[in-house]
Amino acid sequence: MSGPKLTRIPSMRDRVEGTLSAHRNELIALLSRYVAQGKAILQPHHLLDELEGIIGDDESKKALKDGPFSEVLRCAQEAIVLPPFVAIAIRPRPGVWEYVRVNVFELNVEQLTVSEYLCFKEELVDGQSSKGFVLELDFEPFNATFPRPNRSSSIGNGVQFLNRHLSSIMFRNKDCLEPLLDFLRAHKYKGYTLMLNDRIQSVPRLQSALAKAEDYLSKLPPDAPFAELQGMGFEKGWGDTASRVLEMMHLLLDILQAPDPATLETFLGRIPMVFNVVILSIHGYFGQANVLGLPDTGGQVVYILDQVRALENEMLERIRKQGLDITPRILIVTRLIPDAKGTTCNQRMERVSGTEHTHILRVPFRSEKGILRQWISRFDIWPYLETFASDAANEITAELQGIPDFIIGNYSDGNLVASLLASKMGVTQCTIAHALEKTKYPDSDIYWKKYDEKYHFSCQFTADLLAMNNADFIITSTYQEIAGTKDTVGQYESHSAFTLPGLYRVVHGIDVFDPKFNIVSPGADMSIYFPYSEKSKRLTALHGSIEKLLYDPEQNDEHIGTLSDRSKPMIFSMARLDRVKNITGLVECYAKNSKLRELANIVIVAGYNDVKKSKDREEIAEIEKMHDLMEKYNLDGQFRWMSAQTNRARNGELYRYIADSRGIFVQPAFYEAFGLTVVESMTCGLPTFATCHGGPAEIIEHGISGFHIDPYHPDRAATLMADFFQQCKEDPTQWNKISDGGLQRIFERYTWKIYSERLMTLAGVYGFWKYVSKLERREIRRYLEMFYILKFRQLVPANSGGSGSGFSKPIDLISWTWLFKVAADIMDCCWAKWSWASVDAEAQEWACLRDTGPVLFARHSDSLLISGSVVVVDDGSNRRPCREDFETGSRGGPPGWLLSHLRSNLLSGSRSDLWFTRLWQAAGSDGGA
Repeated sequence: MSGPKLTRIPSMRDRVEGTLSAHRNELIALLSRYVAQGKAILQPHHLLDELEGIIGDDESKKALKDGPFSEVLRCAQEAIVLPPFVAIAIRPRPGVWEYVRVNVFELNVEQLTVSEYLCFKEELVDGQSSKGFVLELDFEPFNATFPRPNRSSSIGNGVQFLNRHLSSIMFRNKDCLEPLLDFLRAHKYKGYTLMLNDRIQSVPRLQSALAKAEDYLSKLPPDAPFAELQGMGFEKGWGDTASRVLEMMHLLLDILQAPDPATLETFLGRIPMVFNVVILSIHGYFGQANVLGLPDTGGQVVYILDQVRALENEMLERIRKQGLDITPRILIVTRLIPDAKGTTCNQRMERVSGTEHTHILRVPFRSEKGILRQWISRFDIWPYLETFASDAANEITAELQGIPDFIIGNYSDGNLVASLLASKMGVTQCTIAHALEKTKYPDSDIYWKKYDEKYHFSCQFTADLLAMNNADFIITSTYQEIAGTKDTVGQYESHSAFTLPGLYRVVHGIDVFDPKFNIVSPGADMSIYFPYSEKSKRLTALHGSIEKLLYDPEQNDEHIGTLSDRSKPMIFSMARLDRVKNITGLVECYAKNSKLRELANIVIVAGYNDVKKSKDREEIAEIEKMHDLMEKYNLDGQFRWMSAQTNRARNGELYRYIADSRGIFVQPAFYEAFGLTVVESMTCGLPTFATCHGGPAEIIEHGISGFHIDPYHPDRAATLMADFFQQCKEDPTQWNKISDGGLQRIFERYTWKIYSERLMTLAGVYGFWKYVSKLERREIRRYLEMFYILKFRQLVPANSGGSGSGFSKPIDLISWTWLFKVAADIMDCCWAKWSWASVDAEAQEWACLRDTGPVLFARHSDSLLISGSVVVVDDGSNRRPCREDFETGSRGGPPGWLLSHLRSNLLSGSRSDLWFTRLWQAAGSDGGA
């Protein structure tokens, strides 16, 4: 008896053709219903609704419903109807797509390529496809030789896959260990070797030296301070005690003998690589007090402030264990806003509370007209970013006295600037999207022209493509952020193929299987957000102010509405007041459900309650809608609306106060990338109901640690909440069960300690990968540069932001700064910070620098001054630099002249031509570019 035969899995085209053959009339009837709707984009529920509509008692119709075409529709993400054609985008599993088109009149089926499908889709807008040459973006060829997983379950576990790949090739081919040796020998910090010195030149020599060191260290007490091993070829970065050095060496010996993924990751993660970190977060008001709830200012600020505290602690701990005497630095680079609205956003430098070595560094937006003083929307900042990147580069290198080791970008604007800086500095780059706007606004790609005047999505989508392809690795808070679910498309996945008609088509924008993707979930600050049951830590002194916020009958800018029955539990929500956060949707669903209104009050913390206070377009619309709801549904007595609260300590206690009332927290967003407030509320022990669209669906286990709600079905959400309150009324242990389940979930998965450990390990592994794959990445870097210069600059709205002025020239001053430092060392010069106040006032204004802006100053027979984007050579007269020096470089010349000037100084100082040759080669013959 023969065994079962392997058969080919039918393609989506095969399934459609098979259905046409078997159920011709029924399928024609269904497709005709689609075509009858005219030109349109049909969403999945439209497709399935029509299928249900055609189903009757007839046996053949039932067969159609249960057959292969029904499976096609259940995997469909959209259908483009252009009579007589229906083209369907089918997603059998996350990250995998097929496209088919059916001619309903002629009953033929064709498989489409991505390009053909997008071309067809463009006819919705233009009435005809673009037959001529259209710019098509395709990043796939650049990654053809790079390893990638192919299982959907592997998405978001990039570092594990990369470690398996690296260890596999090292195991198969011992020559592949040479890059690891080269990396350990080349690894330095400010000129000091950290791992291996010149005594070790080969892998066999390394193995021999490790064996000798192992024998020596094994005889020492485990806690003995690090012993000098330079004579054997080992520098200080191996550890602070004999046991830690020995552990590191055992890891390396295991890798050299039989590499495995876990050992490789542990070893690379412990190599001292990250001492100076730059984090970019540009839009909104970035500060530590009085900023939350201001326009474009919310969870991202909280995320980063909590992130850097955990990151600094992790860096200090690692540096201590590595046996190094190095002080780490973290700079959060953001925008300086002179009109700061009572915040610290007009201060250039601000230390982050709870840290010793982390500062906020603010750089203003500037144009030819000068510094932009007021806040502007995140959708309108694109013209300023290139100049901002140039200015930020100079500020960063001045503060750190060199380049950082690691750059992290946040959101579209921060990620674009991070890409520009990382490319020029040669630094490892991490991208964190937080939210990709393309997924928030349906069809915002195909109909981009409708949105562009208001949102400038053409710029934003282009910036997102540039950043995600330039990044060395990308971290997300959830799997859904990358690849969605079985039924929904992920944020990043939506950028794999799309079109902006008239601009360009993206046929392969990002690959969600790329091993650069990693899921690293944040947590809540445990010093602020802790369980309501921890009575000894409770901030009871704040209860008076909290009760005033909740119950004070006065109606003012801080609170409106009243709560008549204080015995009721509270439905609590806190978020920015915009369309996507859907706070007004929550209030409306509460208002329409009489049972829910009978069982609970509702308390909202969001934005302003006075439309005159806001300048944000979306917030103004939501404020007006909220007032309409209050009046329409007569909510006074059951509803309290508090304006945005910026006191985080009080917000933490507010969660717990709501928990004391046996209330709940609700996050009703149409889409939420992660859901930091969800983590905060669960950490405080407050039962949480959160959107099923996005990250909260992964944070919460439905019915165990909280509940999922669908904001597109508000009536069902209201019923679910009402049922919960009724159950808790009948059985109070039900509330405790969900509260305890939420706490258990948090402690297992969502803490900043877990996050910071993982992030530092990723920086080590991808830093090594960047080193060994440097040559292969040059091609995509050039492609991205061309796309940036020829397309992104063209899209930036025309104003005085300075876009298009060229990024390469100012950023090259990083190289110039370094060049002059080398020259100073050779000429025995000393470097010092020079007070900017001593520079001519008119020159200060011309250079658009702050009063406290540092400049580098070298003192010798001649002096060098680097500031902004100019180089001034002082003639030794001690005359203050003036505007003429900056505008014309009258005491400084072009690079060739300046190098000649340096050369004459070197030679006149009895230095040989060899010194200058070395300097020239180190900086690059074009002056350091």
